[in-house]
Amino acid sequence: AMEKTCMSMLLLLVAVSCALAKDVGKKETKETPAKPKLPQTLSRGWGDQLIWTQTYEEALYRAKNSNRPLMIIHHLDDCPHSQALKKVFAENKEIQKLAEKFILLNLVYETTDKNLSPDGQYVPRILFIDPSLTVRADITGRYSNRLYAYEPSDTALLYSNMQKALKLLKTEL
Repeated sequence: AMEKTCMSMLLLLVAVSCALAKDVGKKETKETPAKPKLPQTLSRGWGDQLIWTQTYEEALYRAKNSNRPLMIIHHLDDCPHSQALKKVFAENKEIQKLAEKFILLNLVYETTDKNLSPDGQYVPRILFIDPSLTVRADITGRYSNRLYAYEPSDTALLYSNMQKALKLLKTEL
């Protein structure tokens, strides 16, 4: 019997919230036409102003064709370390500005490409790939047991690694 009560309460709540939503919606339309918002699903919170690619394949293609390095962030929504890194990444103006020079991809699942997990499939981890589609395994964070992991306190290192990924590009091409 307990379950039934919960269910009907839930339905009631849904009905109430829908009704409220309708009222709110009516008010808004009179004063200001709502601007169409761009669907920002691809950023997943890592920087809504940045342009994110949808798949690893698309990212590789774009890196090669635009001659820009690719930055891949592996993370998980329910991982507190990922969440903490995401917050500082998204709020850091220098990092967000520099990120515009990259092809960007953030993934909540692993690809079949073993090159993207040189030392294991942990999150969060950030890897750089140059336009010749070589994984830059030499650009690492400060932890010897997880080479591509960054903590929220590592933003300066991440920033300099992003610069490194762009700089080496200029000298090699």
